[in-house]
Amino acid sequence: MKRRILGGTGISVSEYALGAMMFGSWANQDHDDSVRIIHRALDAGINFVDTADVYSSGESEVVVGKALKGRREEVVLATKVHSSMGPDENHSGNSRRWIVREIENSLRRLGTDYIDLYQIHRPDPTTDIDETLAALSDLVRAGKVRAVGSSTFPAEQIVEAQWASERRGHVRFRSEQPPYSILARSVEAAVLPTAQKYGMGVLTWGPLSAGWLSGRYTKASDIDLTGGRAAIEKHKFDPSLPENARKLEAVSELAELASDAGLSLPHLAIAFVRSHPAITSVIIGPRTMEQLEDLLAGADAELGEDVLDRIDEIVPPGTDLNRADSYYVPPALADKARRRRRPGAGAA
Repeated sequence: MKRRILGGTGISVSEYALGAMMFGSWANQDHDDSVRIIHRALDAGINFVDTADVYSSGESEVVVGKALKGRREEVVLATKVHSSMGPDENHSGNSRRWIVREIENSLRRLGTDYIDLYQIHRPDPTTDIDETLAALSDLVRAGKVRAVGSSTFPAEQIVEAQWASERRGHVRFRSEQPPYSILARSVEAAVLPTAQKYGMGVLTWGPLSAGWLSGRYTKASDIDLTGGRAAIEKHKFDPSLPENARKLEAVSELAELASDAGLSLPHLAIAFVRSHPAITSVIIGPRTMEQLEDLLAGADAELGEDVLDRIDEIVPPGTDLNRADSYYVPPALADKARRRRRPGAGAA
């Protein structure tokens, strides 16, 4: 397994990172089996493990902690904070109050006294980035965190965070974790170039685009909208919607391209993400040992210029075939009140 340096930190990480979202009640509920999968990944040369407090409400961190007993020092361990961990509104977000409390919970669940990469899972419009970075800086100085990063931040907020760090003397985000796949390429326009400009490492998630590039879907009838993720996020899977029909069409063309290149569709999809010069590591999220073994088999796949050119023809650079696959909607668009002047309000 090849390695790269994470964002100028000097920390060497494998080109594959093992994502732990599938370990726990959300997917694989067998802890022993999940631990075996993690151990197999480590034995195969993966030294980067990524989880989050919110995955299975902390259960994923518990599973990872079990797997790393006796092996903690050989692993670069990443987790995240931001998402809701209970009904109390203060048990979420990017406030100092929540971060300094939740880091202790994550450390306890993971069975460790430090996190190598502590990431802010999403932007928080209610919290000043200066407040967040100040709290993270204190965690680094206390030795509880080695480096900090962001996840699914738009380019302008990455720049704002870098500016705040420079002006206020805070530690800065050393990495960004965006969604990136052949079907969801919008980060190529600004997020990836911005990360490169600031010397940030990039670990991407969703290279198989929620299963669209797994080889599972070859025709509309293959998509079951009554169960699993497709039932929860119908707008990302319903083939009757034009954007998803286009995804299905692209998948068919990509499958043919992969076959011509002597690759499986998943191996083509992950090799595509790895080929971008901004990318440090690609997060893979197997639920079963079989899935892990299949993904490991494609770890050395490389794409020629002709294949990459053909991918650009199928899905143009910087394009999301379904905008919902960006997984972040700016508050200015999500909240209609931010776009409408109140009746009777005077001119600014």
